[in-house]
Amino acid sequence: MRVTDIMTPDPACCTPETSLPEVARLMVDCDCGEIPVVDNPESRKLSGVVTDRDIVVRTVAVDKNPADCTASDVMSTPAITVSEDADLQECEEKMERHQIRRIPVLDDQERLCGIVSQADIARQAGTQETAEVVKEVSQPRH
Repeated sequence: MRVTDIMTPDPACCTPETSLPEVARLMVDCDCGEIPVVDNPESRKLSGVVTDRDIVVRTVAVDKNPADCTASDVMSTPAITVSEDADLQECEEKMERHQIRRIPVLDDQERLCGIVSQADIARQAGTQETAEVVKEVSQPRH
């Protein structure tokens, strides 16, 4: 199975200048926990990602006002990505190795074209395969 078979195509994204409240609204509207950050909507070159955890750890936990922040203030960069040509096993291995629950997918010109989440894997892969990904991604970091 290939990444393109299970990815969510054309995910919602933002730019580095997008306000954090707007990023959070995108998460609510799209029912997701990660918003890719692209240099601009036309080129869709990936600059990083903002996760719900990034917002909490890099603003709320350090007494910053999220309303005063932008995506670039909290985004994780560089983002771990996978090619649209990758097979699902490669994608799962990257997610496990880097302990990430979602991974942006780039096309052959390095533009954002999709995203794969643990939920996508759970819907498409076998029970054992899904359990292994969840287990490895959830291991405590040392």
